[in-house]
Parts: sequence; structure tokens; C-alpha cells
Amino acid sequence: MESLNTIPFLSSQKLKTLWLVAVVVGVIGVAEGRNGRNWYESLYSGREYSAISNNRAHSASIKDFGGVGDGKTLNTKAFREAMNNLSKYSAHGGAKLIVPAGKWLTGSFNLTSHFTLFLHKDAVLLASQDINTWPLIPPLPSYGQGRDTSGGRCISLIFGSNLVDVVITGNNGTIDGQGALWWQQFRSKKLKYTRPYLIEIMHSDQIQISNLTLLNSPSWNVHPVYSSNIIIQGLTILAPVKSANTDGINPDSCTNVRLEDNYIVAGDDCVAVKSGWDQYGIKYGKPTKQLIIKRLTCISPYSAAIALGSEMSGGIEDVRASDITAVHTESGVRIKSAIGRGGYVKNIYVKGLRAHTMKWVFLMSGDYGDHPDNHFDPKAFPVVAGINFRDVVADNVTMAGKMEGISGHPYTGVCMANVTIGMAKNGKKPAWNCSNIQGVASGVVPPPCNLLHSQGPVKPGMCDLPPKKLEIHNMEELEFQN
Repeated sequence: MESLNTIPFLSSQKLKTLWLVAVVVGVIGVAEGRNGRNWYESLYSGREYSAISNNRAHSASIKDFGGVGDGKTLNTKAFREAMNNLSKYSAHGGAKLIVPAGKWLTGSFNLTSHFTLFLHKDAVLLASQDINTWPLIPPLPSYGQGRDTSGGRCISLIFGSNLVDVVITGNNGTIDGQGALWWQQFRSKKLKYTRPYLIEIMHSDQIQISNLTLLNSPSWNVHPVYSSNIIIQGLTILAPVKSANTDGINPDSCTNVRLEDNYIVAGDDCVAVKSGWDQYGIKYGKPTKQLIIKRLTCISPYSAAIALGSEMSGGIEDVRASDITAVHTESGVRIKSAIGRGGYVKNIYVKGLRAHTMKWVFLMSGDYGDHPDNHFDPKAFPVVAGINFRDVVADNVTMAGKMEGISGHPYTGVCMANVTIGMAKNGKKPAWNCSNIQGVASGVVPPPCNLLHSQGPVKPGMCDLPPKKLEIHNMEELEFQN
């Protein structure tokens, strides 16, 4: 076995994450998974993405605009002036803003098109702690209100809207949201507005976010919304596991998205797929679709590795997840919906889920009844259909599955093949709890509930990923420039 110091291509932050995983698992890369793959192989594929410059015609340093990286000087004005200055090059070869080594305290700033924000490996963006200085923006139209409160919301630290060709990258530089103050204010119910995210990109196309460490976000870390052609890769996202709503990556009403080689320790879902809330999401009608999730490593003891919903009223379809590693995570794949949501979750494919220490491997609930207001349609029933799992291995599991659809509106087309779940010593009996679902199963241990009808031996292609690749699958970063 290789020592931690000799594992190739891993940054210091990723080594820390691997060490944390090893502690949680209780071994360091030696516990064998199914098909002879060990935990080290499942956690790291040996890839790290090169930070790209995108060949921008113009470049500048934040120091050129008066930035001071001492961790004390507020640089909001410098970042905003830099963006205003560099935006004039959008139509003339684009621009790159370099954040050199240092600690750069700043409030929110907006990006521009044909632009790269590049963080040096020793650069740290520190989010301002003065809550009263964060600008307010309207609620998302597909949500109807702020996610935390009925008011508006604080703008994200790094924000952009109606953009084309934007890259946020670096040599594993750090963005620290300094979220402890926000978490405390949220728990004390002292906030009037929804907390800021670290990165939010709206109504945009051709976005890449890569090779960064994101720490201690006030709320969600990365939120692409109403956008398309997005690649998010090689992120290390870390937050205390008891921090409030620190979701890792939340694709929301987006099309053609690829998430790969991301390492997330969070206080909420590592990846949360969304598309609007109740009547607002139904009216806005923009689904999340054609989403690829590859080589995700997740630690989240109180939430899911991948969650679909609960805000799914615009629809979620054609999600393809593969090579997912979940360690000490409450659930593997969770579907959250409720009466009043409307919308749909359909054609979901998960292949190669490996889990260690988990409450539920499969969790589906039709009673996640958190609503923005009382004006939702009680006859708006969500449709959940075509949910596929193949090649799943898990150990130290409390309950194999808790899958509960909606009476009169069952979840249909659930398919499981080649699933082996090792139950914990204090595991629940029976291992499965199912109601209002319909589906089939083959090669599932322990045997699933009777609502998943046995199909005998596993057949080739059963419950598998579709053979036809999505457009975003082969889209490379530099193609954005063409």
C-alpha cells in the first residue's frame, strides 16, 4: 500500500480529506470493496485537472487595482474595480484576473463574460463577516422566496448572471466563506434574509469551476441555476458536518452539467439536484436534465451523497451517476418530494455506489412537506419513475432501504441489480421498509421488499447506464472557447 506521502497528484487539502476518510472508515486504503477494488482506488482516480488559462488576451493581478492580501484590509472595492475594468475586454479576447498568494478579505463581487478568475495555490479569498454590508437580491422566481426566509436573499460571494464563457479556477486556491457567524445567526433565527452562497451563476452558458478548495460556506457552496453547459471538477469542499445547509454542489434548473472528481465533507447533501419549489417551480417550468456525476467522494453524516429534490417542481430527468463513494453518510441516494411539489424525477441512473457506515443506502420519501407558503396546489402530485441502481456495495448499514411513495401515486420503475449490503450488528429488521413503490430487483442482498419483484439472475444491461452518451460527457474545457 502506498503511504499518504506518496499518493500521486493529490494536493494538501485532498490529502487531509483522504486522511479524514481513513479515520472514519478505520482503515487506510486496505478494506476491499466488491470486484477487488480497494478504498484508495475508489476514492481517487489519479486525476487532477490542470488549471487552465483559456488563453485570455488580457490579464491583471488584483494588486493592480489596490488589493492588499493581509487578511485584514477589505478588498471589495478592488475586486469590483477589477471586474469593471476587465469587462471591457469581453469582446476583445477576454480577460483573466489573478489572485496571488495572500489572504484577500472581500465582500461580494460580480463576474463578467469571457473571463477567468484564477487563484494561486496560496491565495485565500476570505468572505467579509459584516452581515449588514452584503447586497440583497430578489428571491429566485422558481422559489418564490428566499430559501431560509420569506424575504429576499444576500448575494453570493462570487456572483454572475447572463454570462457566457466563465472559468473560476486555480492551483487549488481557497475560498473561505467564514460561515460560523452565519450558522449561528441562522440557528438563532436572527436572519431576515437568506444566507449567501459561495458561488452562484445564473442564466449563463459555458461555465467551468475547477481546482479549488471551498471552506465554511455560509450556506450552499456552488449553485448554478437556470444555466447550461457547466463543468465542475476537482473541487475540495469542506465544512463542519453539523453546519447548517452547507450543501456541496446544487445544480438547479440547469441543462448539460458534468460534475467529476469532487471531494465533499458537508453539513448537508453533497450534491443536491433541484428545479424550483411548489407552485413557483411549476410555473417557471425549467427542469434540471442531462446531468453527469462521476467520481464523487462524500462524507455527510446527516444527509445524502446525492439528493434529488426536495425542490424538484420544474422536473429532474436524465441524471447519470457513477463511481460514487460515500463514507459515514446518512444515505446514498435520496429522493425527496411531497404533495404540492408537482414536477417529476425520472430516468435516474446510479452505477458503482460504494458506501461504508450508512443509515440508509436507498431513501425515497413522498412526505418531505417543507413549503414556501400555503398557496401550493394540494393536487400537484410529483411523478417519480425510472429510478435505476446497479453495482452497489455497502457495509455497516443500519437499514438497506426506506422507500415510501405517495398513496395513490406510487413511485414506479424502480430497478436494482447486483446490490450487496452488509448490515451493521445493530441493523434494523426487516432491512427494507417499502410502501407505494413498484419495481424489480435482481441479485440484491439482503432480499428486497416484495414490491420489488425478483427477476432471477442479473442480466446484462439491467438497470444500467444508457449506452448513448450525453453531449456534455465529451465536452472538454477549451471547447467552450470555440
